[in-house]
Amino acid sequence: MQKEWFVIVNPAAGNGAAKKVWTKIYNELIKQNFNFEFVFTNYKNHSVELVQNAIKQGFTKIICVGGDGTLHNIINGILSLNTSNISNISEIKIGIIAIGTGNDWIKTYQIPKNHKKAIQLIKKEYTIKQDIGKIKLIATNKITYFNNLAGIGFDGYVVSNVNKYKKLGALAYLIGALVSLTNFKKPELEINFNNTVVKGNFLLLLIGLCNYSGGGMQLTKNANPTDGLFDISYIQKINLFTILSNTFGLFNGTITNHKLVNTEKTSSIEIKVLSNEKTYIQADGELIGSGDFLVELLPKALNFIVYK
Repeated sequence: MQKEWFVIVNPAAGNGAAKKVWTKIYNELIKQNFNFEFVFTNYKNHSVELVQNAIKQGFTKIICVGGDGTLHNIINGILSLNTSNISNISEIKIGIIAIGTGNDWIKTYQIPKNHKKAIQLIKKEYTIKQDIGKIKLIATNKITYFNNLAGIGFDGYVVSNVNKYKKLGALAYLIGALVSLTNFKKPELEINFNNTVVKGNFLLLLIGLCNYSGGGMQLTKNANPTDGLFDISYIQKINLFTILSNTFGLFNGTITNHKLVNTEKTSSIEIKVLSNEKTYIQADGELIGSGDFLVELLPKALNFIVYK
């Protein structure tokens, strides 16, 4: 008889924390009467394959034990499925027991990091249909989906450097950002959205669905994951002193009110890279490529288990 829940465990999440606490999570799932099958990921992006196999077997209830990257991969696994022979995509529910470095996605929904409370929340199965972003890299036609936030420029550059600081937990992103400031060169971009074209050198361009990124920073002003619109923020001219003097504003959201930060709402955006500097595109804290790309919004595309 098939189990009801399929649990994907990334043992490397949280700098190896997931592997250490899995026994406690397993016992708590048993205690709370979950009927489940579980599997560990063995390599990067393995969760893409695992969730696709689970759905083909008929599973519609998925639990992610890991961080933002693991959840990102599970979502990409689901949405990149060939749906011609799959009838249950709209029935899929995704819950998360967060054990990662940043754990940013759960902050928007106030999902607890405590695994017992997270399991209690999942058991209630209250879901929200969330918007999803879809990125297409022009050079390769590669498609990547994201559930939290994507961007190009400085944030992608930080992601490329942050692994060496992951032992610091959520602080890894802040330390990585401060260290990266001295080396980063702003790429020249052309962005096109809402019949508006902006051209110039950009520190960063963020395309947000949810409220938090980079270990708790709030860099999007009015993000709403169910309104059918991205909340974009972009910064062009800004100096090191201004950034450092607004460090607290990065975390409480007031940075978005700064005169040098531009915020807009849109359902799609096109980005062209005009300079020769290598660009870093990140989605949910994962590097996905470089160069020109298109972003469009998929309204209410997936069901996530959250607080009622």
